[in-house]
Amino acid sequence: MGSRLLLWFAVGAHFAFLAYGVFGGFLAWRWPRTIGLHLAAALWLFAIVAFSWRCPLTWLEDRSRARLALPPQVGGFLDNHVAGVFYPHGHEAAARLIVALIVLTSWAGLVVLLARRRSPAVRAR
Repeated sequence: MGSRLLLWFAVGAHFAFLAYGVFGGFLAWRWPRTIGLHLAAALWLFAIVAFSWRCPLTWLEDRSRARLALPPQVGGFLDNHVAGVFYPHGHEAAARLIVALIVLTSWAGLVVLLARRRSPAVRAR
């Protein structure tokens, strides 16, 4: 039972981290101090994809699967849980471009919001 919970935790944590890495910049529109955390998450996601690093959560998932005598999965989290669900197989480059645009849009929006908050015209309202 413990290995199964650990497996579910690893997959759930992967989805949560991926969601935060992609959309967390929009949270900074409400809570600007969180932008540093989002920057770290986005850089980690970029590094994993760009350098084909193995994520520690993938390692945890693999070990949990082995303890449960489940067959090993080839590839990482994106290959096994995201591709084919959130974007079609074979369209990884397009998905990466869209993710990059979402992240950059959230950061650009934050810059605009912070500039407006600091603007004397906005404070006079």
